[in-house]
Amino acid sequence: MTEQQTIEHILKNYRSVAVVGLSPKTHRDSFGVARYMQAQGWRIIPINPNASEILGEKAYPTLTDAAREHRIELVDVFRNSFDVPPVVDEAIAVGAQAIWLQLGIHHDAATAKARAAGLLVVENRCLMVDHRRTAVA
Repeated sequence: MTEQQTIEHILKNYRSVAVVGLSPKTHRDSFGVARYMQAQGWRIIPINPNASEILGEKAYPTLTDAAREHRIELVDVFRNSFDVPPVVDEAIAVGAQAIWLQLGIHHDAATAKARAAGLLVVENRCLMVDHRRTAVA
């Protein structure tokens, strides 16, 4: 699949997204993107070890903890690039189907590992921007 086909597949077929690094601070990009996706009917699963609830949803310290209660289709990452490898490992372990690295985030070895494990991968793109663009098209 091309990158655009991958994006379109994710946006068409998934509705459950674990947002790693979701901040409860309303001025942060992660909050704005998650709030937008939630308003579009997506199930938001906040992953933040320092919060108990974000956007009216229970927050979990890890993907593993969240996966005990939710099916995770997409993992959206708002962390530094060097934090990506353990997130990818955990996404693979919990059976996520795709990983999305937000703008400015990329990690070649981790994305190669995710693809090798069968996950769809998008990197260095904004989920909200692509959703808006695809919804208009």
